[in-house]
Amino acid sequence: MNNPSVSIVMGSISDKETLAGAIEIFEDFQVNYEVQVQSAHRSADEMLQFAKDAKGRGVRIIIAAAGGAAHLPGMIASVTTLPVIGVPVPLKNLAGLDSLLSIAQMPAGIPVATVGIANSKNAALLAVRILAISDEGLDIKLQEFHLEQKKVVKEQNKKLN
Repeated sequence: MNNPSVSIVMGSISDKETLAGAIEIFEDFQVNYEVQVQSAHRSADEMLQFAKDAKGRGVRIIIAAAGGAAHLPGMIASVTTLPVIGVPVPLKNLAGLDSLLSIAQMPAGIPVATVGIANSKNAALLAVRILAISDEGLDIKLQEFHLEQKKVVKEQNKKLN
């Protein structure tokens, strides 16, 4: 999409499935986004340049998904002042706990917001909340989303009774 507000990056194309929920949320909320692979280990120079250039391209938030050592979100956050939201990707060994701890345990001064393992929907919803601070139309959509969630709970209670 042109002029993305959010950049969704992953360390490998194999992480794309983990990010499907974020893409769905951005489609529902009509938020412009881009998706690409940026590797902190296999193409570090390009990844750092991407992070440095993002703000100048109009990106306002970066969602970075990574598994294993999960350096991608932190490395991006180290060279930009944009908010970075990390999504831990579950791998065969340790089921994503290693990724979660790696992303959540950033050193002081390099903040990365972290959502639950494979929870890209929450990453996208957090990004929408940040964007809605200065976008009244998006804020209205977010309020409608919350009302729909309340309706679902009420309907579930009706089914129980």
